[in-house]
Amino acid sequence: MRVMPLAADSLGVRSMATYVEAGGVRLLLDPGVSLSPRRYELPPTPEEEEAFGRAWDRIDGYARRADLITVSHYHGDHVRFDTALFGGRKVLAKDPRRMIDAHQAERGRAFWRGLEGHCILEPAEGRTLELGGTRVTFSPPLPHGREGSGFGFVVAVTVDDGTRFVHAADVQGPASGVATAYLIRERPDLVYLSGPPTYLEAQVGKDTVQQGLDNLLRLVNETGCRVIVDHHAVRDRRYRERLGLAFETGRVVTAAEFLGRRDECLEVRRPELWARHRRAGAARGPRAGS
Repeated sequence: MRVMPLAADSLGVRSMATYVEAGGVRLLLDPGVSLSPRRYELPPTPEEEEAFGRAWDRIDGYARRADLITVSHYHGDHVRFDTALFGGRKVLAKDPRRMIDAHQAERGRAFWRGLEGHCILEPAEGRTLELGGTRVTFSPPLPHGREGSGFGFVVAVTVDDGTRFVHAADVQGPASGVATAYLIRERPDLVYLSGPPTYLEAQVGKDTVQQGLDNLLRLVNETGCRVIVDHHAVRDRRYRERLGLAFETGRVVTAAEFLGRRDECLEVRRPELWARHRRAGAARGPRAGS
């Protein structure tokens, strides 16, 4: 099995887009990318805009190879509303009619209307596909973060060709006991998930963040799996410190590290990156004739 994160927060953009090859089956999971419009009261930097463009180029390129595309939920960093991306392919996506918050339901219905006639589009929840010796299994709806968060539900994907990989977008830790039990029950070799949203601790509460970390450690300890922790987890300047117990297991890495690269968490570096641009502009001085 080959697992390749295509775009991620540790690669400079908000995304969990992933390409998987397993037993001759080619899957594209959550083909979406976004940038936070305001962080630290600052817009995206030129570095983030460049990373955004590169991310879309990678996703577009790998979409052309994919036999199956999956959509865990309808937040903009997880799905792009683009008929060209999905056209002619089989797509399994979160059902916008059940167990979904109002915002996602509206976006989900628009997604389904927009793709009508362009691809084979079916609800993902609870499905199992046998594709040439590879089994692809979709979870029931799992909480987006903790139970009752108001952010709705997501669908996790397990790809099994003898190695078991689980893509669990936006479970935030996992913060939910239900999501944790599901992931443990899948007995994965590798899991890719969004870690505890420590950067939102003031909004979600310390207990939620701690529960996410505790459940992450439980997942590693009870299954022995490796875990790619990214997305919400690395939007905190102190993510290495805040998630130290997880990284110390030796089983947890960011998406960038999984690819053998160094972390480029550009969003949290906005203040210093903009300061660098201002200094560079001041050093160049005013243009002639201005």
